[in-house]
Formats: sequence, structure tokens, C-alpha cells
Amino acid sequence: MTATDIRSVVAPPPGGPVVPVGPEEHRRISTPALLAVLVGAFLAMADFFIVNVALGDIATRLDASTATLELVVAGYGVTYALFLVVGGRLGDAFGRKNLFLAGMAAFTLTSLACGLAPTAGALVGARILQGASAAMMVPQVLATVQATTSGPHRLRAMALFGATGGVAAVVGQLVGGLLVSADIAGSGWRPIFLVNVPIGLVTLAVAPRLVPDTRAAAPAPVDKAGTVLLGAAVLSLLLPLSEGRALGWPLWSWVLLGLAPVFAAALVAVELRHERNGRVALVPPSLVRLPSMSRGLSLAVPFFISFGGFMFTYAVAVQGGLGWSPLKAGAALVPMAGSFFVASLLTSRLLARWGRAVLTTGLAVQAIGYVVLVATVAARWPDQLRPVDLVAGFVVAGFGQGLVMSPIFGLVLSQVPLELAGIGSGVMSTAQQVALAVGATAIGSLFVSLAAGSTDAGRTAFLVVLAIQGGVGLTGSVLSRYLPQHGRA
Repeated sequence: MTATDIRSVVAPPPGGPVVPVGPEEHRRISTPALLAVLVGAFLAMADFFIVNVALGDIATRLDASTATLELVVAGYGVTYALFLVVGGRLGDAFGRKNLFLAGMAAFTLTSLACGLAPTAGALVGARILQGASAAMMVPQVLATVQATTSGPHRLRAMALFGATGGVAAVVGQLVGGLLVSADIAGSGWRPIFLVNVPIGLVTLAVAPRLVPDTRAAAPAPVDKAGTVLLGAAVLSLLLPLSEGRALGWPLWSWVLLGLAPVFAAALVAVELRHERNGRVALVPPSLVRLPSMSRGLSLAVPFFISFGGFMFTYAVAVQGGLGWSPLKAGAALVPMAGSFFVASLLTSRLLARWGRAVLTTGLAVQAIGYVVLVATVAARWPDQLRPVDLVAGFVVAGFGQGLVMSPIFGLVLSQVPLELAGIGSGVMSTAQQVALAVGATAIGSLFVSLAAGSTDAGRTAFLVVLAIQGGVGLTGSVLSRYLPQHGRA
């Protein structure tokens, strides 16, 4: 059996034989194992959004400034994005199951630290460590799916992964609002982090027996130069975007933004040189040039920027502008979560029959949903707008997003060789996280700037954000016909 015959290995519990898995075999992961790893993806995504509804309570109870609150959000998002590719590479080398379990253990511990943080500074530090823990865990989810499934089983698993991420973003705000409003034993915002602890402990108890252990057949050494340059590029982009507005855009923020493209160009040059010299790059240019990667990311990045921007500005608009409670704001999103989940469950069958037309349709449906929301907000903001008024737009937009978010992961990774599953998953997860963070900060800053001064300004700002979502959906629908045909994983 040659190296090209064995793209990955799936290892049973210690003492059992190593079973080679060829790229053409009909592979599937058990449902309990898939659900176990999806818990990690759910927790990581939910914790990116769950703090949106709790920032006001955190500010009051910990006497936190606006800049510190921004760090509570950015500390998690920046470190999460910073280490995703490295986490994928470590999973390839040391076993994805091992890294998933280590990441889950660290995430559980850091969630406890967040929930018990005595000061705003301690909370920021715990959130930074929590983001790094998520970066160890999440790439292993996609890489495990890539290495243990094929054909319709992969389409189904990818659909569930996409559903998990999207529903987690919405449910995170709902559960966060419920927990903050409940004020359990006077604890305020703390349960939004403490709720992760029992979930993490249960997952750690069952996952070792369920999750298959996969790793690259010939793991490559760490690309130190690429790691440093990727980290510098991500940090110099996300840190000023996250903190600049709250601090009045100091000089250092503009310097870092100016350095971001320099670091990115240096990363490209180093990775190209590594490949020419026969070394394995941290982000192999040949991998990024695959049609599924290059074209898929060109669609995925704008989609996630707009999604991240909407989820952040929605929480600010309805709580700050309309005075809705965190629970009311979260409950209004339930119709979106429901239709998103239903659409996600349908995508594996739809993809097998219609391919990329599913993405085209989903993006168009998303655009229609946001047009409905624009009309509703324009007519009823502020005094007459109720959660029930948003149901129609949220149902349509959520259904469209469900048709997009589930297939996009499978599309981007569909041509990635199994021995590079961890790297490919890390690249995809990094692009997603950077896009979500850029959306939350850039579109959030646009909203705050436009909304300053009056209720009417807040209405106009929210309409602009909704229009951006609709425009992204419409543009993506037109451009999606240039994507590789999807449906054959």
C-alpha cells in the first residue's frame, strides 16, 4: 500500500489495529461521534455571539469601560482566529481526537474562569485563553468529518456542521438573554459562561469512547515563519478593528492596519518559497489555489462578514435603540433559528440533486428575507415594532442562510486531499472567524456612527445594515454560478 493510497488513518481504541482508509471508500462517521464533536463547534460559535446580549450587565457589575467591553468580545475573537490554522496543523500531527479533547478540556476550564472572573481585566484575560482553547478544538471537527466520511455521508455531516454554526449564533443570543434576564441568585451575566462547564464535562466523559482518532499519514514539521507571519497579519487586522473605535482610533491602530497587508504579502512570499523548495507550508498556496478553495472562499468571506455584522448590530439596535430586554431580543430570533435549522437538514439531499444551485437559491432567498425586514423596520420603527412583526422576514432570511451556510463548508473543502484535512479545515475556520470578527467590528462601527444622535438616526443605521445583508445575498446569488459544481464530495 503506497502513500498515495493512504490519505488518512482512522485509529480504534488503544490496542486495536490501525485501519487504512482510502479516498474512494464509502466512509461514514457514527451519529453519536458526529454529535460529540459538533458540541465543540456549537460551544465555540455560541460563545462568540453570546456576550452581545450581556455587555450592558457586564459594564454595570464590573464597572467596565467601553474599550474593556470591546476587549471582552475581541479577546476571544482575535485569539480564536489567530491559532486556528496552527490548531489544524497540530491535529494533523498529534491526532485530531487528542487535540479535540485537549481543546474541550481547556475550553471548559477557561469558561469557568470567565464565569468566576472578579474584575473586568480578569474576564478579558480568561476570554483570550478561551479563544485559544476554541482554536485547538474547532479545526478537529471539520478535519474529522473530512477524514471519516465520503459521498452522501459527508454531505450530511457537513450540513449538520453548518446547521450547528448558524443555530449556535442565534441560540447563543437567545440563551444569553434568558440567562441574563433570569439573574440566577443575583449572578447576572456569569451563567452565560458557566453553562459551558457541565456541557464540556459531559462531552469529555463520552467523547473518548466515541470519536475516531485520525491524523495525517505523514505530518509535516511546523512552518515557524509562516506561523509568525499569519499571526501578525491576523492580529494587525483584527486588533485595531476591534479596539480602534472605542479608543478614538489612536495612531497605533492605523499603524497596525497599515502593516496588515505587509504581513499578508510577506506570508504569501514565504509560503510560495516553501513550496518551491519542497517544504510544507503552513498555508500551502497550492491548496488555496484549488478551485473549491479559492472560489468558495470568495463567496464565504462576504457571507460571513455580513452575518457577523448583522448578529452584532441587531443586538445593539433593538436593546439600545428600542429598549428591548436581552430575553426579548433573543426570543425574536427564534423563527430565524428554526427556519435555518430546517433548511440545513434539507441541504444534503438538495445538494446531491441540484449542486451549486442550492447556494444560488439560498442567497437569493436570504436577500428576499432582508428586503422584507427593511420594509418592516421602515414602517414600524420604533414605537410599533414588535418581535412578531419580524417573524416573516426572519423566517425567510433564516431559511436562505441555512441553504448557504451548511453547503459552503463542504464546497470549500471538497477538493482538499485527506492528508491536508487539518490544514484545509484550519484555513476555512480562520477565514470564517476573521470574516465574522471583521463584520461585527466594521459593520458595527458603521452602525454606531450612523446611529449617533437620535432614534431616527438609529432607524436609518439599522436599515443600512439590513440593506447590506440583502445586497450581499443578491450579489452572491449572481456570482455563485462561477463556483465549482457541488454535490460530489
